[in-house]
Amino acid sequence: MNPTRYGSVVELKPELAAEYKRLHAAVWPEVLRLLTAAHIHNYSIFCRRLPDGRLYLFSYFEYTGSDFAGDMARLAAEPVTQDWWRVCKPCHTPLPDRAEGEWWAEMEEVFHLD
Repeated sequence: MNPTRYGSVVELKPELAAEYKRLHAAVWPEVLRLLTAAHIHNYSIFCRRLPDGRLYLFSYFEYTGSDFAGDMARLAAEPVTQDWWRVCKPCHTPLPDRAEGEWWAEMEEVFHLD
């Protein structure tokens, strides 16, 4: 089964960029284990500063399971996931036009090459 690719975006508060990068230089091992258990692979987060000084994070991962909604619900229900989000979310400003219930705004894939 081919993985399903997901991309999403969120704004990064410039004053917390160093903290966000520090957190992700040493992601908690239990968070990494939970992501793998949720069938998330090839996960990357990129950062881009725009000319006006705003920073954006772009997240990309591949999902190899068969129940994305269920796996994401189980991942979100884990106390360690909630603790991780509590330390990371203050670094973000979600996009105003994101879908209801989203923190990171989902992106549409427009091209892919294997």
